[in-house]
Amino acid sequence: MTIKLKEQPTHEHCITLQGVSWDQFETIESALEGIAGVRLTYLDSILDIMAPLSPEHEDAESTISLLLETYFRKRGIRFYVRGGPTLGNRAVGARGEPAESYNLEVKKDVPAIAIEVVVTNRGVDKLEKYKRWRVPEVWFWEQGQLSLYHLKEQEYEKITRSEFFPELDLALLVVPVWEINMTR
Repeated sequence: MTIKLKEQPTHEHCITLQGVSWDQFETIESALEGIAGVRLTYLDSILDIMAPLSPEHEDAESTISLLLETYFRKRGIRFYVRGGPTLGNRAVGARGEPAESYNLEVKKDVPAIAIEVVVTNRGVDKLEKYKRWRVPEVWFWEQGQLSLYHLKEQEYEKITRSEFFPELDLALLVVPVWEINMTR
């Protein structure tokens, strides 16, 4: 197992372990259970351990979620907040948590939309983990920008508008974090 610490300019840190078996991952996961703010993502023998979440991460996650939920309510769209549930298992070789996720119309085990807030660069291929979980649409917020991907025929395609909400102006969801902090 190889350990690589990725220092970041924020308060968020990520430790990437390579060559981790599924059993080793589960042992590490059990050992860290109950420690607030620790997030784990595992894919094909690569484990990212991230903690704690930075204020930038929290601000982006909550702002996007609040704005998106306001849009759902205004449009009369039935939705279920799934939060950041743990997705995946040994069979797909991947496990982790999105920052936020939603089911549309009905509750399902796999969310229709997952939102990932990227503050640190990690070792795990984020799109690959979502592909294995078969999440139809993934939204990445990174450096004040949203990038959307829709699962089509087993592969993600980058899109400029949500397949679920083509009329939604995504620029309305991307309030720069420094503007959020200025209003507090």
